Amino acid sequence: MKIIICDDNKKDLTRIEQLITNYKTLYPGNDFELESYTDPSLLIRKIQEKQLADIYILDIIMAGTTGIDIGSLLRRFSKQASIIYTTSSDEFALDAYGVRALMYLLKPVQEEPFFEALNYALEHQKHTEDPIFPVKTRDGLISVPYSKIEYIENASRMLRVHLTDQTVITSIFIRKSFDEEIRVLTENKCFMQVHKSFLVNFSYVRKLEGSSIIMDSGADIPVSKKNTANVKRQYLLFISLNYR
Repeated sequence: MKIIICDDNKKDLTRIEQLITNYKTLYPGNDFELESYTDPSLLIRKIQEKQLADIYILDIIMAGTTGIDIGSLLRRFSKQASIIYTTSSDEFALDAYGVRALMYLLKPVQEEPFFEALNYALEHQKHTEDPIFPVKTRDGLISVPYSKIEYIENASRMLRVHLTDQTVITSIFIRKSFDEEIRVLTENKCFMQVHKSFLVNFSYVRKLEGSSIIMDSGADIPVSKKNTANVKRQYLLFISLNYR
């Protein structure tokens, strides 16, 4: 389990490091790899290079940027990472909600709420283990993590699996119907078949526009007319359950 701390105040950063040491003493079964940054630009570069961690403990007010900006950048590359914010002011609580932070702790950070936040983050990580969707291609079987799938389309009886990094994996000719091929995915709350030829991952929906869905990549996915109301309802339910 990798934890990253970012705080441009060395005293506050050292305090968090000490709290993690105390936590490890109390719960010796947890093995953490720890990275600390006082320069947020270095962490931003790491995220942009997709060198990601499991848990981020971020100060909100820092020189040149904010923890909210870093959280927003992180969410472009990882929906699963847990974010815990620390700050001397509670005025950013609503912004923290916007990047789906797990906890918001006021400085000076106290041991009991910090341990509670870390317990919550660790439990959250246990439930984000990524299932795999197997795709049969001409080059063999490719295992695709659910979290990497933005959407799938049925193109001339072949699956075109569009990934979050803009890669497209094309299957061999499918013998079953599109509905049958993607059924295992539709059993996961993140996915919904919105059209006879398209399945989307709600995690990467940017917005709904009437009879279409705009994905994070900019792809414009059609929604069947008879399914429009249900798609909107299911998407709003997904948002309410996952991003509270």
